[in-house]
Amino acid sequence: MKLNEKVALVTGGGSGIGRATCLLAAREGAQVIVADLDDAHGMETVELTKQEKGKASFIHLDVTNDNNVR
Repeated sequence: MKLNEKVALVTGGGSGIGRATCLLAAREGAQVIVADLDDAHGMETVELTKQEKGKASFIHLDVTNDNNVR
């Protein structure tokens, strides 16, 4: 597992390439933080990750908002 004991913060993790990145990072052993504007899709990615025995959590994040990123 290439990413054991690493944390992967994936913006846009609720769908598409972001979701695929989350799932791959989890398969490689990373603790994944799914960050997205869409809470429902973000939580769906967390559940998919957990179904595959990965570790994931969700944060609501708008990367266009400086205060939100901080």
